[in-house]
Amino acid sequence: MVRLRWHGSQGEGRQAVTRALIFDCDGVLADTERDGHLPAFNDTFAHFNLPVHWSEEDYAEKVRIGGGKERLASLLTSDFIASANLPTDEAAQIELVKRWHRFKTDRYTAKVRADEMPGRPGIARIVATAHDAGWLLAVASTSAEESVRAVLEHAVGAESASWFRVYAGDVVPAKKPAPDIYLLALRDLGVDAADAVVVEDSQNGLRAAAAAGITTVVTVSSYTADEDFTEAALVVDSLGDQPQTPAHFLSNPRGVEETGQVTLDTLTALTIR
Repeated sequence: MVRLRWHGSQGEGRQAVTRALIFDCDGVLADTERDGHLPAFNDTFAHFNLPVHWSEEDYAEKVRIGGGKERLASLLTSDFIASANLPTDEAAQIELVKRWHRFKTDRYTAKVRADEMPGRPGIARIVATAHDAGWLLAVASTSAEESVRAVLEHAVGAESASWFRVYAGDVVPAKKPAPDIYLLALRDLGVDAADAVVVEDSQNGLRAAAAAGITTVVTVSSYTADEDFTEAALVVDSLGDQPQTPAHFLSNPRGVEETGQVTLDTLTALTIR
């Protein structure tokens, strides 16, 4: 197994380079959108007596908006404000969205801790392998940090979750598809883009990682299977766990070996240009 990449020749002056594996959260660590976020949003609407209930079809459009507060703010059309008898003052609306979002985050986190959303195949396996090989681990997500940490711990276990740095929520002003959160992660980890791999599930996430110059693997999820992943180095239905849940390789433009699961050797091969 490849642990480190070396700069320079095999002689004097070689430097070992640490690699990083960076995950999105929702749809990557667990398939959280349909079973977690959507019902939590609808619980929030009911709690605050808002005249809206998102269907799965409605939410398929909303997931294209990065960030929970941003999805809630998309409700604030003039017609909705009037029908819900909401304030027209912008500052009051901002505070209202924050209040809705705090409630929604609490509801969502409770669902995660109630074991309603299992980790996706291959996540715990590749995290353990990467850690053993000396890779740095991180999560970069537009979701609230509390929610991200709950999903992470649920998906990989408390000990493995402690290996991660988490970049989440409003830690950067511009959310995906802007590359800001990935650029922040690279700076904080002290890793070059060429030495990192991102695992994403959405076109917005892929665009963010690609704009940061990072090789990206896409594991499609409930709401993203039909999106355009042309820029991805690899597209699979999951990272896979052989033999129970093998990965199906949907797009493999760099021609890496298809073994039935995405391994650390797969990720290393993807970064060799």
